[in-house]
Amino acid sequence: MTTFNFKIINPSNNRQETGTVEAYDEAQAIDTLTARGFQIVSLKEVSIHGASRLLDLISRVNTKDLVAFSRQFAVMVSASVPVVEALKILAKQSIKPKMRRVIAEVSDEVDSGGTLSGSLAKRPELFSNFYISVVKSGEQSGKLDDALDYIADEMEKDYDMNSKIRGAMIYPVFVTLMMIGIGFMMMIFVVPKLTAIVVETGGELPTATKIMIAISSFLIGYWWVIIVALAAFVILLRFYLKSTGGRNQFDYLILKLPVFGQLLQMIYLVRFTRSMNTLVLGGVNISSSLRVAGEVVNNNYYQKIIEETIAEVQSGNSICTIFVRTKEIPSMVSQMMLVGEKTGKLDIALEKVTNFYNREITTMLANLMSLIEPSLMVIMGIGVGVMVAAILLPMYNVVSQL
Repeated sequence: MTTFNFKIINPSNNRQETGTVEAYDEAQAIDTLTARGFQIVSLKEVSIHGASRLLDLISRVNTKDLVAFSRQFAVMVSASVPVVEALKILAKQSIKPKMRRVIAEVSDEVDSGGTLSGSLAKRPELFSNFYISVVKSGEQSGKLDDALDYIADEMEKDYDMNSKIRGAMIYPVFVTLMMIGIGFMMMIFVVPKLTAIVVETGGELPTATKIMIAISSFLIGYWWVIIVALAAFVILLRFYLKSTGGRNQFDYLILKLPVFGQLLQMIYLVRFTRSMNTLVLGGVNISSSLRVAGEVVNNNYYQKIIEETIAEVQSGNSICTIFVRTKEIPSMVSQMMLVGEKTGKLDIALEKVTNFYNREITTMLANLMSLIEPSLMVIMGIGVGVMVAAILLPMYNVVSQL
């Protein structure tokens, strides 16, 4: 609930009065005041809620919180606890302020006659279209507990997959950043002192030594240029990705990256097939399932393919018409979906595809880690070797001339 300060004219005495009213949004606050016959002069949200927003940011709701909420909610509903009562219990049990506030608001709205899916749809920052669609199908079929269990299962699988990817990338990213950091420190603090000794010895300096001295001098004298360039690059990249054309190009190009492009393709396909499977099992029609699953994929190139597929399905054609012609979708995916569509077992086909590519992702991540670690060591060795050679070679030349 949000608190609003108001100024109104009370028709009973024609005097201006002030006060506060609590509502979910400004429109509801206006309806509440006008229903009492008041003439609104001004209405303003209380600024103290800035602190509440800060608290919401600190206690951000994550995937684990939503999974726990869905699991507990499913258990209560399956135990025949009324939805409103279950929500109120979950609101009291929730540790995070934002989650507690949102569940309480949803409980009040459902208690006032609203649908659970409709109330969740008002909070897209927490509940995705995928989540809302599955809940809606559960409400319509009378199997809300099953729908919530499906959601929790799929969110856990997605969370596990993302955790594997993040875990695999932590080591190489950490080592790379450490290499860059140590390189900068060496170039700024160590190399100048060593090269000063080398220069004092006289004689012609090797090309490697000249290059290292030039880089060191640039970093010392123009370090701010690098910071400005990096900041400008980040800002321009953000603007580029926010534009429709830029985002489309980026989402297509990353699929063409060596090695990593194939990994990303599999990740996007697993997101699609898993979400599609859950929605089809929940009784959502094919067109709506495709639309929601496309949003879950979060790649504009694949979303465009899925939008074309929706148009084909609505025209009475096969779900695989576009997939078969797309190089970025493996033939196995389109063929399995085609078989599932013809046999009426699309959900089973999608589940098998999801399980297959899940295993492929795990294997590929393991292989990447086994290749990245020695590659980083080789790069680090080459870097150290070049730096040492650039410093010692002129010294060796001077000594050999004595």
